[in-house]
Amino acid sequence: MKVLLLSAYAAQSHRYWQRGLREMFPGWRWTELELPPRYFSWRVRSNPLSWSLTERTTLEADYDLLIATSMVDLATLRGLVPNLARLPSLLYFHENQFVYPQDRQQHSLLEAQMVSLYAALAADQLLFNSAYNRDTFLTGVAGLLSKMPDEVPPGVADRLAGKAGVLPVPLLDTYPSDASLPWPGRQGEYPDRPLRLLWSARFEHDKGGEDLEAILQGLEATNLDYELAVTGQQFRNSPAVFTRVDQAFAHRLVSFGFVENEADFRALQGGADVVLSTAGHEFQGLAVLEAVLAGSVPLVPDRLAYPEIYPPELRYDSPEDAVALVLSLAHTLTSGQRPNVALERFTVAALQPCYAAILTALAATAG
Repeated sequence: MKVLLLSAYAAQSHRYWQRGLREMFPGWRWTELELPPRYFSWRVRSNPLSWSLTERTTLEADYDLLIATSMVDLATLRGLVPNLARLPSLLYFHENQFVYPQDRQQHSLLEAQMVSLYAALAADQLLFNSAYNRDTFLTGVAGLLSKMPDEVPPGVADRLAGKAGVLPVPLLDTYPSDASLPWPGRQGEYPDRPLRLLWSARFEHDKGGEDLEAILQGLEATNLDYELAVTGQQFRNSPAVFTRVDQAFAHRLVSFGFVENEADFRALQGGADVVLSTAGHEFQGLAVLEAVLAGSVPLVPDRLAYPEIYPPELRYDSPEDAVALVLSLAHTLTSGQRPNVALERFTVAALQPCYAAILTALAATAG
């Protein structure tokens, strides 16, 4: 099978998924085009211009299947490069632009919403990494079209729902066979050492820095002895709350900021007792899933995609609730017990047959 894969905003999670596709189907011939994950508004709207003029030979080569991320302006690109219109096409949604926290957005999302709507209409099949992602996209499309003053075509969301499915990003075996690097804090078994907390996300508004700060302030009012690793990509305009966390909880921190070395990052994931999420915008949560796969206990908000993945006893409603859950987990771990979270359905072994069935069936529809 010859596959053209287009990623218009190649963030880390998108590249992780691309790697998973290659690992699941090593015998297929993959041709990949990607664009850097910066200048969001320009990138989403201009990727057909960039590719159609600079990568035309690649785009017009012979393929059996086209796979694109939802950041790709697929409708425009297929119009500019007619060869692509003849290829069976799959649009994969890592996220959608209808549920980004509106009071925190730094740019208008209307262009990105319309691009994804047109791309979804142009694609033959849609896949989402979670039911939450699919459902909020379809609801968002219906809400957006309800604002059109006239000439609104009926049944658009229903039409898209008819070709939409859910298929998560598979979890890869990213841990080295010699996992010898230790957690960078005190060694030993809990409770003979502090409880180890890991927070791992981009330093952006939608990842809940204020909730993280509130949870840590709550923990400081208890007798819990803990260590903290706060990891993630940092940006020039990262919210000030992360600077406050760095300063106010320096006595707890064993790591802060982006971890360049993958082995060091895996040591944090593998050594943590609890992985904490405070996200306000998340569609699968790969960083949390990876840490859980490495042995951490998840503590996540009771919202977004998390209810699809984690049991109620590991989800919280508020920072105060999260503090209580951390203390409860600390007591559970002290007794030698450990909550079990089944992630088998997210493994490559479980998901490869699902991907194979969908992609081969789609490729077989070529005229």
